[in-house]
Amino acid sequence: MEQAQGRPWLRHYPNEVAQAIEIPDIGVADLLLQAAGNYGDHEALQFYGKKTSYRQLLNAARRMAAGLQGIGIDKGDRVAIMLPNCPQTVIAYFGALLAGAVVVMTNPLYVERELEHQLRDCGAKAIVTLDLLYPRLAKVRGAEPEQGSLPELRYAIVTSIMDALPFPLNMLYPLKQRRSGQHPVIPYGQHGVISYRKLLASAAALPTERAVDPARDIALLQYTGGTTGMPKGVMLTHRNLVANAVQTAVWCYKMKDGCEKFLAALPLFHVFGLTVLMNQSVMRAGTLVLLPRFEIEAVLQTIRKVKPTIFPGAPTMYIALMNHKDLHKYDLSSIEVCVSGAAPLPLEVQERFEAITGGRLIEGYGLTEASPVTHANPIWHTRKIGAIGLPLPGTEARIVHVDTGETLSAGEIGELAVRGPQVMLGYWNRSEETSSVLRDGWLHTGDLAMMDEDGFFTIVDRIKDVIIAGGFNVYPREIEEVLYEHPGVQHAAVIGVKDPYRGESVKAFIVLRGGTSISRMQLDRWCRDRLAPYKVPHHYVFRDELPMSMIGKVLRRKLHEEEYAGDNRDGKEDEA
Repeated sequence: MEQAQGRPWLRHYPNEVAQAIEIPDIGVADLLLQAAGNYGDHEALQFYGKKTSYRQLLNAARRMAAGLQGIGIDKGDRVAIMLPNCPQTVIAYFGALLAGAVVVMTNPLYVERELEHQLRDCGAKAIVTLDLLYPRLAKVRGAEPEQGSLPELRYAIVTSIMDALPFPLNMLYPLKQRRSGQHPVIPYGQHGVISYRKLLASAAALPTERAVDPARDIALLQYTGGTTGMPKGVMLTHRNLVANAVQTAVWCYKMKDGCEKFLAALPLFHVFGLTVLMNQSVMRAGTLVLLPRFEIEAVLQTIRKVKPTIFPGAPTMYIALMNHKDLHKYDLSSIEVCVSGAAPLPLEVQERFEAITGGRLIEGYGLTEASPVTHANPIWHTRKIGAIGLPLPGTEARIVHVDTGETLSAGEIGELAVRGPQVMLGYWNRSEETSSVLRDGWLHTGDLAMMDEDGFFTIVDRIKDVIIAGGFNVYPREIEEVLYEHPGVQHAAVIGVKDPYRGESVKAFIVLRGGTSISRMQLDRWCRDRLAPYKVPHHYVFRDELPMSMIGKVLRRKLHEEEYAGDNRDGKEDEA
């Protein structure tokens, strides 16, 4: 019964991957100090053709750190960063860490309510943001910020995309802003509003050095997506983040320091992008190729021009690229490794993308509370389709009974629990919720999973997403995978809806491929040939798009909210 004792996954590690690894006793900012010391002239960042060396990046980060200290940021103070992927994001991140602050990555798409909740909950003293986003922040702070709902937020450091653009784009950008009507007036010098450029220009190059305790000091407060309530601040220490960077680097053992180019289409404000792109690239002294957002044409053009070698993403990104009408005109052969997360990776997507690029696309798994990566399929070794792979070096995993916590045997479905150096310290100011998920050092993920005899793990579904139809457990992911196999389906999501007879019935939301026409009867027949009758959807909704997070994860929560509100105005529903 005790599957954790055997750790069968170790038998399937490639020979090049160590079963036990040593985590250096350093802070996250030391990754940049080491890269700049060994590869000072190497390109650290590329942004619309503008290149920044590691020496230049470190100098800018030090000036940011000195500027933050100059306005009174002390060790442990929270500094929020609300920016898209741009050089200022990387500079502000490492600058805040060099200053001894705790970084709070903030989604630029947050509406006022979400933004206010996060900034108040974490008690941020300063925020670094974009001029285009400032009006939203100003509404949250109010006309008199000192007496508003966020009195602790004393400073707003405002930058512009123009600050990072090369000539002549930096000269043309203001003209484009004016033509589009996006030219906000920023009240510099009032209410603690500070110019990013002036802060860096006036700051001393060397900040006051503030040592950190990697195992105890928080480096990052990363807020969860809020799928089970209001977002919670996950406390990730310097050791947590360094450990996960080392673990993922060991897994990608063919990567070479100072040689790789990381395509950053994933948002860096999400923990997946922060670890596998920003931290990983800096630790490897790679080049981080920054894209402010995922746009298919921009991604394809960037791959053709810059030839990145590493491209982490979500399945929706790879699907979108493969469906581009002019894909055949682009050479994607520079791509060597793609790690897919955030959602299940359909087999068809994996096989086709690998055929197009000649590289490897593997599925992994993680969650914010684990910095985030805990599992991945071997990249250049035996892998299993549909599985999230093996626990990373230094990570333990087991399947436990949802109610009793008893460790289950291989092949049994239960809750996935993980333990390792990447697991969080806990939730910010939420001791009760921390104790509910962290038990005896094990993080209980809330995901239903199973482990096979070889130690490969497969996610079945979120515990709270399980549909109970007529007494049977139905897992949305299984149905979604069947729908994805249909050649006419581009995106699919499944939820449970109230049913007076069965308790719940299955409802599928479908986005069809362009130019495709499929009836409910055709999809129903497709599912009945591949699923037990109680798993077959009773309702089908055809839509133009599905609600998704910034990293391409379908938000089932939003579909549930629409269902509860009776909102199906944007889709055509057919019922069995």
